[in-house]
Amino acid sequence: LNVAGHRIGTAEVESALVSHPAVAEAAVVGRPDEIKGQALVAFVTLRASHAQKASHALQPGDAAADILRQHVVHEIGAIARPEEIRFTDALPKTRSGKIMRRLLREIACSGRARGDVTTLEDMAVLERLSAQQSDED
Repeated sequence: LNVAGHRIGTAEVESALVSHPAVAEAAVVGRPDEIKGQALVAFVTLRASHAQKASHALQPGDAAADILRQHVVHEIGAIARPEEIRFTDALPKTRSGKIMRRLLREIACSGRARGDVTTLEDMAVLERLSAQQSDED
C-alpha cells in the first residue's frame, strides 16, 4: 500500500498487531484517503483467553485501539499506524481458512461487501461487520 508516499506491506502491520499478547488474528487493508493516498484499516480479533486471565486485558473500544496503534508504532514506526481499528469476533474466511481481504476492503470503503461470496465459510461474519459499520455511521 502507498501511505503518504511510503510503501507499507499489510503483512508487516498484521504481524505487528498479532505480536501483541491480546490479539488473536488481524487483517489490514487499505482504503482511499484524500490526503495520504491510502489509509490503513485493521480488523482485529482479540484473544478470549487473554481477556479472562489478565486483569489489564484489552476490551474492544477506543482505549484498546489506541494501545494497539502505539504497539504498531513501537514495532514498525509512526507511518504504519492504522487510522482505524475495528474489533470483530471473527474474520471472513474461505472454507480452507484464508482471510478474504477483498471483502474486508469493500467493507472498509463502502460499508458492505459486494461481489462473489460463494466461497465464504460463514455469512454471518459479513453481516456482523456490515452492521458494525452501520452502527458507527
